[in-house]
Amino acid sequence: MAYSKAEILQIVEEEDVEFIRLQFTDMQGILKNVAIPAKGLCNAMEGKCAIDLASLEGFVNGETETLYLRPQLDTFTILPWRPQQGKVARFLCDIYKADGTEYEESSRYILKHVMENVGKMGYSLQVNPECEFFLFHTDDNGLPTTLSHEQATYLDTSPVDLGENTRRDIILAMEDMGYEITSSHHEIAPAQHEIDFAYEDALATADKIMTFKVAVRTIARRYGLHATFMPKPRSGVHGSGMHLNLKLIRDGRNVLMDEDGVLSEEGRAFLAGILNHIPGMTAILNPLVNSYKRLVPGFEAPWELSWSASQRNALLRVRKDTLDIELRSPDGAANPYLAFALCLAAGMDGINNKMQAQEEMSDRERVALPENLGEALAAMKNDQLVCDTLGTNFYNKYMNAKRKEWKGYLEQVSEWELERYLYQI
Repeated sequence: MAYSKAEILQIVEEEDVEFIRLQFTDMQGILKNVAIPAKGLCNAMEGKCAIDLASLEGFVNGETETLYLRPQLDTFTILPWRPQQGKVARFLCDIYKADGTEYEESSRYILKHVMENVGKMGYSLQVNPECEFFLFHTDDNGLPTTLSHEQATYLDTSPVDLGENTRRDIILAMEDMGYEITSSHHEIAPAQHEIDFAYEDALATADKIMTFKVAVRTIARRYGLHATFMPKPRSGVHGSGMHLNLKLIRDGRNVLMDEDGVLSEEGRAFLAGILNHIPGMTAILNPLVNSYKRLVPGFEAPWELSWSASQRNALLRVRKDTLDIELRSPDGAANPYLAFALCLAAGMDGINNKMQAQEEMSDRERVALPENLGEALAAMKNDQLVCDTLGTNFYNKYMNAKRKEWKGYLEQVSEWELERYLYQI
């Protein structure tokens, strides 16, 4: 719900709000914030809260640059998991430069910019994400483990599902904040859960994912649990994804599908655009070294370029029942602003260039997704659309950060290597 500045000031006073969190998302998709006392709210809403981002990866090149947080009034909400005396509220913020222009290397700006360009052509993207996560025990020091006493599996309920109460409180908290939750359930792996949102436009959905991840982790701690969106925290079980259900809207209608659930001409081109650019997008959709341990055969995750209206494990799934297209490769580590921006840009590239998706491919015709972060970065380097969508400066900083991460991983010696080679060689 959008509030005016006067309404927000009134709510803060009436609800005894003592602190305001001004939140923004960094390059890696991690939520950051500056907390201010409520008496500073007027200045904050005028965009006068200055921050120095020199120490944050992906914002500045080491030089000193003062930037400003500008709260987006429609993201104002009181955090229901904070104390009810001396409450805490938050805004999600855009980042501005001293000259009053928006900071182009903010991931939220990147998505807004793509949406504005596509909006001029009469289109908008709606997204319904399926967010999966694990709930693990913590140790005696409160540190996370990968342990769980639970043995529940798909759609189980209590008393087998030991995380049911945690999931319930997460949903209640999100609904208190005005979020519409459509469903929740236990997932396939022990201690794995899924909560699904309703369809909204891409920016609102990305904002909600950022808040959702904080809510899940915070409420899990109340139960002595650690919530993680890590794609593959345990070997031998299913990993956690963030499937994206997509609708492209023009004149109030989803143009991807005909009324009978068949891909329209625009839908086929949109799907072809995503298929064409998926290799170059994968380092964004699956940004961690760990991400690629989920994208392997045998655990219902996609691992090759494919689309289907009948096979539920395809990379892109055309869903006749909900009249949408489901992209199944992204995981919860992805920065949602960047992921949505690239999906929209790639799909529109397909429409603008009248691409045609090949009919459902045979096993022999399919091509594998990048098998590791190194391959994904190489594919990203060869996709100009990805660079153009992110902007050259942001693109270069992201590539440099991820190359450093990949190199750091390659230099490590794992327990698997020691167990396999130390005795024999």
